[in-house]
Amino acid sequence: MSINVMNVKQIFTLFSGEPANVSWLAVITAACREVEEMLLPDTDDTDVRLEFLAAAVANSRAQTIRLSSGKSGYEYAGSISAPGKSTSSDFAAALLRDYMELCSDLIKPKTFIFETIPTKGDT
Repeated sequence: MSINVMNVKQIFTLFSGEPANVSWLAVITAACREVEEMLLPDTDDTDVRLEFLAAAVANSRAQTIRLSSGKSGYEYAGSISAPGKSTSSDFAAALLRDYMELCSDLIKPKTFIFETIPTKGDT
């Protein structure tokens, strides 16, 4: 793995407000691997932006895990979100979109163009 997991752990803590302890290590490691799979050929995998992208992916996954287990979402710096407020899940999704855009020159596009192929009866 080329992405520095220790740096990603520190950035994850910055993004989530939670310590990147052993309970989140599998999520962080999986996020690093996911980002590595996104890379275009010949991309410099030591680009620091990729560490931030991996941390944003891990933070997004952590939010999903927390919310799916019935736990309250947290806001930045660990405070609990109030009903009707923007949640950490909203912020995590926005952060992930921002870093995907920032790294767009390093990763494969996630959009697909579908085209209808005419059949004999359509011409």
